[in-house]
Amino acid sequence: MKNNQVWSRMLLFALMSVSSVLQLSAQSPVEGTTYYLPRTELQFTFLVEKTTYTPGEFAIYAQRYMKRSDVKKEAETAYRIVDVKMQPIAVPDSSKRYTLLIDKKYTISDVARKDNGILLGINVEPMEEPQPQAPFAPAPKPKQVNPKDYLNEDILTAGSPWKMAELTAQEIYEIRESRNLLSRGKAEFMPQDGAQLRMMLDGMDRQERALLQLFEGTTLQDTTEVRLVYVPKPGNDRDLFFRFSRHFGFVDNDDLGGSPYYITVTEEQIPTADENLGDDKKIKDDINLYVNIPGRVKVSLLNGAAPIFTNSLFMGQYGVTENLSGALFGKKQTSKVQLNPITGGIERITEEVLGK
Repeated sequence: MKNNQVWSRMLLFALMSVSSVLQLSAQSPVEGTTYYLPRTELQFTFLVEKTTYTPGEFAIYAQRYMKRSDVKKEAETAYRIVDVKMQPIAVPDSSKRYTLLIDKKYTISDVARKDNGILLGINVEPMEEPQPQAPFAPAPKPKQVNPKDYLNEDILTAGSPWKMAELTAQEIYEIRESRNLLSRGKAEFMPQDGAQLRMMLDGMDRQERALLQLFEGTTLQDTTEVRLVYVPKPGNDRDLFFRFSRHFGFVDNDDLGGSPYYITVTEEQIPTADENLGDDKKIKDDINLYVNIPGRVKVSLLNGAAPIFTNSLFMGQYGVTENLSGALFGKKQTSKVQLNPITGGIERITEEVLGK
């Protein structure tokens, strides 16, 4: 019986607590629009050139028959960064999430936001955002020539690789001699006009290049695009961004086989709050309308200690956040506030006098 009384009292207390919360919520309605201010991130686009060398079938005979001592005997693959571009992008800053209070006494007719909630402006058409970088489109690759298509019967029926190499070298020297005779006009059979001469010379050049591949090997180049995003944070002025290997391209940051590439962010101009944006009624007319006053920073990408890319720009997370007064949207005059979609700073603010 005593236990039942205890449970009854506990249940009654819980119901009273819930009722109090419901009454408090009903007495304090909050109407508004939730938004974020942006955080500026950096998207880097790298063009990486891959060079693949394949030794020729007769590479070991290049010195003997072609007098070439610079021909490589082993296959090799090499990577290098040929271009770097950077584009700032905006993402919602979770530490700057606010709810803009909507009240009839304020002339706020339109709140422009991105799909991700980033505030773009009040009572105004949003500013056009920078277009994202178009994906890299590699140029069409030329058709590869098969040097064996240019081997004559004597070469193909030779009994050993060294004999095939010897006959191939002789064929190359004969092509060069024939081309020289044609160029000097001393060939036994001369073409009838300049177009026919050019056609014959082009054919000889093509045949010579194909046969030389058997000694010199082939070098193919392929360019690809790699995109990496870096999130600058105040206080982190130097970070290991990535590692890059000449033999493997981009590798993991803990792979010491790759050279370290660092990114530095140096504060150049960090503003303070602009008192002119608010007024003496700031507390009374606080509608939770915040904007960034972005700071200017210098971004450098370093290969070890050598800079390979440098740029200066404004970022939303550097600088300060300002609370705009609701008095900007009064009954007698209102305002149009347009924000930068990348930094969250004010691009333009105009006042408009309302008719009586």
